Amino acid sequence: MIALRTTTFLAGMALAGAVSAPALAADVTPEAVVKTYADIALAKYEDSLATAKALDEAVDAFIEAPSADALQAAKDAWLASRVPYQQTEAYRFGNAIVDDWEGRVNAWPLDEGLIDYVDASYGVESDENSLYTANVIANPTIVINGEEVDASAITPEFLSGTLQEAGDIEANVATGYHAIEFLLWGQDLNGTGEGAGNRSWTDFSTSECTNGNCDRRAEYLAAASDLLVSDLEEMVANWKEGGDARAELTADPAAGLSAMLTGMGSLSYGELAGERMKLGLLLHDPEEEHDCFSDNTDKSHLYDAVGIQNVYLGSYKRVDGSVVSGPSLAELVAAKDADLDAELKAKLQTTIDAMTVMSQRADTVESYDQMIGEGNEEGNAVVQAAIDGLVDQTRSIERAVALLELDAIEFEGSDSLDDPGAVFQ
Repeated sequence: MIALRTTTFLAGMALAGAVSAPALAADVTPEAVVKTYADIALAKYEDSLATAKALDEAVDAFIEAPSADALQAAKDAWLASRVPYQQTEAYRFGNAIVDDWEGRVNAWPLDEGLIDYVDASYGVESDENSLYTANVIANPTIVINGEEVDASAITPEFLSGTLQEAGDIEANVATGYHAIEFLLWGQDLNGTGEGAGNRSWTDFSTSECTNGNCDRRAEYLAAASDLLVSDLEEMVANWKEGGDARAELTADPAAGLSAMLTGMGSLSYGELAGERMKLGLLLHDPEEEHDCFSDNTDKSHLYDAVGIQNVYLGSYKRVDGSVVSGPSLAELVAAKDADLDAELKAKLQTTIDAMTVMSQRADTVESYDQMIGEGNEEGNAVVQAAIDGLVDQTRSIERAVALLELDAIEFEGSDSLDDPGAVFQ
């Protein structure tokens, strides 16, 4: 991936054309707004944990009795688990506890040859990664940094403590949603053509085993699924009353507001518009697709955008249909500049509308990796419209930072947006 550059937006700028705005309600204080933000974080991570537990149960059932139906049930559970988790990503960038932890559950892209067998087209070696085709499922002993490592027991502890980012290489992703995704779907060998990964259930069957090492493949899937649950349990605890993330956030309400806007702006611009979308569009490369094995990328991008919006509105619809809401960042902005609040709300919705068009196209016409394919002018335009919405809303988020007179905030940048020529060097 292209390394992120940082774009700095300075607060405290005078805003031309500010108009009179409604008085701030007594209960809409920075402290109350930050509390809503923390309450919504807890709800999102609780929903992520609940759906990860459902995934874990589906994985266990599949391993116990492998079949095509049981594999599909596990896939369906994985897809369902992505809906609440992607909405948590707006908590990155502004919260160090989340950023330090996030790579354990959602790191991408990954060199899948570390984990399991791969197609010949993948190649056999990489100058950047000595473990490019280590295939730990097939090999009870592997070599990391020149030392022989016992890989006979595939446990959560082995995955997290030894294999994850082995050799200090970020592409050695051994844990989290995308490792599980690869094991369930297998490689997507269709490029920008139709179709996702198509792994057979027999890859996990000891009686009808295909591609060898089916018992160890099942061990890996079970360990990765268990680990995802425990990692999410940790993050839920961080956001409960007395948890480290909540305590750090609420200790300084102004810093809490900065964290909220940093997450919104950085996810909007550098991460989602840039690294996840524009980079792949520039390169027309399905390897830059976020959920690349399952062809679920359009949904992941949509729910990232929804997550940004519900941080601003102070409202989140839970998996069970209930709503968590409270004093919002939108109300703070509206009390100072009603026009800016209306502008930002409209732009956030415009982005979601564009993402929804993209998602509906993925359901009815072609998948996301096809949309970004070279020569697909219509598909490219659909993706670009969503990118444009993200970039445009970031400008208004910048103005909100200035309006609230917060300290300087740094939003993540991306060469794909800031210096596209560097992408091809």
